Amino acid sequence: MKNVLLFINIILSIIVVVLILIQGRGAGLGSAWGGGGEMFQTRRGIEKLTLRLTVFLIILFFIVSGINLFIK
Repeated sequence: MKNVLLFINIILSIIVVVLILIQGRGAGLGSAWGGGGEMFQTRRGIEKLTLRLTVFLIILFFIVSGINLFIK
């Protein structure tokens, strides 16, 4: 059981890292490394979905991590 939770944690962490790198303010992925960001825009469509999915997966990651700590 502990191995399964560890595997789920690894998969969730990889997905969260990819989703965070995809998100960028302004010009998209290129702005993640220092470009853009001069204008404020609201998130719409796929950006909003990506943000919500990222938040959900981070919460799920912490829940699985907490469960993994208490299982012997």
